[in-house]
Parts: sequence; structure tokens; C-alpha cells
Amino acid sequence: MALIALLTDFGTRDEYVGVMKGVIAGIEPGTRVVDICHRIEPQNVVHGAFILQAAVPYFPEGTVFVAVVDPGVGGKRRILAVDCGGRRFVAPDNGLIEGVLRKSSKATVVSVENRRYFLNPVSRTFHGRDIFAPAAAHLAVGLPLAELGPPVDPADIVTGRMPRYRFPSPDCIEGVVVAVDRFGNLMTNIDERAIERLCKGAAGSQVAVVLADTSIGAIVDSYDQAAENAPLAIIGSRGLLEIAVNCGNARRMLQTGKDRRVRVQLL
Repeated sequence: MALIALLTDFGTRDEYVGVMKGVIAGIEPGTRVVDICHRIEPQNVVHGAFILQAAVPYFPEGTVFVAVVDPGVGGKRRILAVDCGGRRFVAPDNGLIEGVLRKSSKATVVSVENRRYFLNPVSRTFHGRDIFAPAAAHLAVGLPLAELGPPVDPADIVTGRMPRYRFPSPDCIEGVVVAVDRFGNLMTNIDERAIERLCKGAAGSQVAVVLADTSIGAIVDSYDQAAENAPLAIIGSRGLLEIAVNCGNARRMLQTGKDRRVRVQLL
């Protein structure tokens, strides 16, 4: 029996997440369900895509991911079921699984339309309960993906929501802050491979990180290489460049957050 992993912007104040788990248990009581995150910023598809992409590699093949950050609920957007490298996903077609698909060479995608696997009636505002959760539960107990609906060409699903870094010149990478964690660390979309590419063939050059117009300095190997309450740049656990403050909160100290420009440049 597969594991089901949940990611939503529902929070835990209301009954929404618990009800989704109840629906899953009603279909198969023995299904294991784990929570990735339920504090995605409301309606923030990019934040959800970023967290989902970071989490997926650490789950075993066969996991069914239910990702619900769905500002278009009840509208014309499709609901997708995807098999991607042995892991399956149920998510709205709004860019939420863009980061996952970007890292996969092959995906099978269907549009979730078979009402046999929905709750009845289906509400206008809670498809997480009425469609996503039951579809995922049926997949977890062995339902073939194709039973949920007609095939979709992966090239036709919504992409382009997640910002990408770029090389405006051979000696500079430009990206943005895409999320802020509970410690106030600023997560960027610049990965370690991009920085390695920047430095390749530039032996002896130093790397400097700039957030908007604020110089952060070189990339360090650990937080304690910066003075206490001083800003720093580091490659975090996701393999992405982060801007932090040693024993402090970068968002508060630097008075900044998502979408701020970040540059990594050779000196």
C-alpha cells in the first residue's frame, strides 16, 4: 500500500486537512498519510511548487502526493493525476507541479474526470475533500492512473509560474527570493550547480552575493563563519542559495522578502 503525502495552503486552524485525511481513511483505513506542509502562503502557487519540489526526492517511489494550492477551485482549471518517476501526484493544473516535472524526463498525465472516484456531491469550494483526496486514496490502493480520466500531453499543462535564474553576463547570475522559512531565512531560486558553472574556469576569482542593493558578501560554509547577528549567504539543505542572519532573522533585519532580486557575481 502506498504512502500519501499532503501539501496544502489550508493551515491547521480549520477542519480542512483533517477532513481530507478522514476521506482517505474512509476509502482505505490502513493508508499511511504524512504531512509535508499546510502553511503554504494562501493561494501562493509558486511557494507551494517550491516546497513540493524540495520535499519529493525524500519520499519513496510509489508515494502519492496530494498538492492543493488551488485559487481556481471550482473554475475551468483541470485537476491532474501524474505519474512521474514512480511517484504519483494529484494537483491542480496551475503550475504547482512545475518544479517536479522539470526534473523528470518522462511523465504520464491524465485529467481527473471520472466521477466514480469523487465524493458526491462535489462542492464548489472544497475539491481537496471531494476530488483530490478520494482520487489519491484510490491510486494508493492500486487504481491505474488511466482510470481517473483521459490522457493529457505533458507539454499542454500550465508552466512558467516558477521564476528561473539567468546569466545576464558570463560573470553574474541573477535570481529572486522565492520563499522565507520560519527562521526568516531567504530562499532563492539559484542552485549550487549554477554557482559552480559561474565559477568554472574563473580560478582565483571571488564570489559576492548582493540582495537588491545590499551586499551580503561571500558564500560561507556554515552559519558560525559570520559574526552573530550578521547577514550571510550559504548553500542550504535544498542545494539552493540562501541568505540568512547568524542567530537572527534575515527577513526582519534586511526588511525584505519574496521576489527581491538576488545577484551572485564574480569579483
